[in-house]
Amino acid sequence: MTELQKHYFGFIFVILIFMKTDQQLKFSPTIFVIPFLFVFILWFVYWLEIKFGWNFNKYGVFPRNFSGLKGVFCSPFVHSDINHLFNNSVPLFVLSACLFYFYKEVAVKVLIYGGILTGLLTWIIARESYHIGASGVVYLLFSFVLFSGIIKKNYRLVAVSFITIFLYGSMVWYVLPIKEGMSWEGHLSGLITGVALALLYRNKGIIRERFEFSKTEFDNMFDEDGNYVPPIIEEEVEFELKEIQYRYIYKNEEE
Repeated sequence: MTELQKHYFGFIFVILIFMKTDQQLKFSPTIFVIPFLFVFILWFVYWLEIKFGWNFNKYGVFPRNFSGLKGVFCSPFVHSDINHLFNNSVPLFVLSACLFYFYKEVAVKVLIYGGILTGLLTWIIARESYHIGASGVVYLLFSFVLFSGIIKKNYRLVAVSFITIFLYGSMVWYVLPIKEGMSWEGHLSGLITGVALALLYRNKGIIRERFEFSKTEFDNMFDEDGNYVPPIIEEEVEFELKEIQYRYIYKNEEE
């Protein structure tokens, strides 16, 4: 694990533990349990291959072939070697943990629908070869976390997007055919799917916080167009005094 990835783990840990949360950002064991299980299954499948001498490459995506469609569901769990598996495991765990913390409302949908769409798009556009590995899902998560924060314009999510760019921005180059033997088509499919889902779920979960001004008495002195409206002063009500009659008794009258 590189130093940058270690810092990223520390950054996510601080966010999860110390960030002031609300109902939308509430800690749950699911944040770590599901990513851990996902990565564990990848390593368990690879262990089975090594232990029994099996080769699961035939379960990868084979483009434009009906039997190759099984790879849409199976290919993320198959890896060529230990380096391939490790390089996918670290970003997969970190990005999926981000997904289940910041986007828990749509996290399962992004993983399931996004994984299927990524596999189908790979099946359509890729070269005729077996495409294996969870890198398509990694690019899906990278793309979704990156663009969702920017689209939603929430300062917490934008911060996560910038950290994602800083640590994993170099991944963008691998959506191009610059390295032989790498499924750049799977990477590109994941990137495109992530952007599409970020747009689709832009109004789900945490959205941009809008500041609302509270009205004061001074604000009530203006109409909607900003024109001054003088306050209405109630006229004082004059009270009519009842006529009081006085009777004077003179001293001579008393005698």
